[in-house]
Amino acid sequence: MRETEFLVLIGLLTAVAASACYGTGSVLQAVGSRKSARREAAAASTTGVTAHGGPSLSSTAKAAVTWEFMVGTVLDFVGFGLGALAARMLPLFLSQTVISANLVITAVLSIKLLGIRLNPREWVSIGVVCSALVLLATAAGPEGGGDASTTTHWWLLIASVALMGGGTLAVRLLGSRAAILAGLLSGLGFGALGVGVRVLNGVDPFNLPTLLADPALYAILVAGIGGMYLHTVALQIGSVNGATAALVVGETVVPGILGVLWLGDSSRPGFAWMAVLGFLVAVAGAVAVAWFGEPEGGDATGPAAGPTAGSASVPAPAAEAKTPDGPPAESDARTTAGSRTSSP
Repeated sequence: MRETEFLVLIGLLTAVAASACYGTGSVLQAVGSRKSARREAAAASTTGVTAHGGPSLSSTAKAAVTWEFMVGTVLDFVGFGLGALAARMLPLFLSQTVISANLVITAVLSIKLLGIRLNPREWVSIGVVCSALVLLATAAGPEGGGDASTTTHWWLLIASVALMGGGTLAVRLLGSRAAILAGLLSGLGFGALGVGVRVLNGVDPFNLPTLLADPALYAILVAGIGGMYLHTVALQIGSVNGATAALVVGETVVPGILGVLWLGDSSRPGFAWMAVLGFLVAVAGAVAVAWFGEPEGGDATGPAAGPTAGSASVPAPAAEAKTPDGPPAESDARTTAGSRTSSP
């Protein structure tokens, strides 16, 4: 086996491990978010929402300190490290797509951990994603260069600040209406994180002053923290199956295109058609896994079900805090969990 093929194989295994960490962690994060939501509802709290119906910072913080959410977050950080390594070893169109397949891992784990039954459309979507990943792995060539001008690194930081700041403001003002927007912006944040990891200076060879002076480092921090916050909010507000689909698109399509156009990522000679086909089918399949998720037992009713009845969503503390008369509606967490928190 040639050295290039060996590095691609190691990169693939690393990306799969990152995806497994994210998928498992996201199930635990969803459990923690729902537990926090029930506590808010039981206490009939009126401080868990903003004036526009979105979750307050205190409500989000309460979800983040449940033990399930904390363990899930630890797995997110492990996944981040593995994903960062994969992003430097593989073309971004491959590494980001493999990592986004944590939706599939979450769906399968949810059968055991959350007692959820997957419908036939979800099983078909899972099969589509797995088949597409085989096509991508077969077609992918070595990653391109990570060289970019300092000005480009500054633009990456500015874009990260604008996206994450705008997303935070939007969810505060729009509440549950910002679910899809929050998903898309968190996905773009994770995509920016992946690009930042790829172009980061001072890593190989390691040089701390160079690393600290690189704007891409701070773009990684802003995009990662902001993306995780927006992801947590998406787990809390209303219908987030669409938000999960938007996240997948944001974290795969944009960095994949930037990798090809900007960083020189490419496929193996003669396999470009397979790479394009695998990429498009994998993204479509991941979106389908998110979109086709439905609540166990049919439509959820009542305010806790979120703005879109029958959607797969984690109950929103904002909604449940307003409806303390009775238990919160049980919703299917498989697609919301799969949206994750972070991915390079």
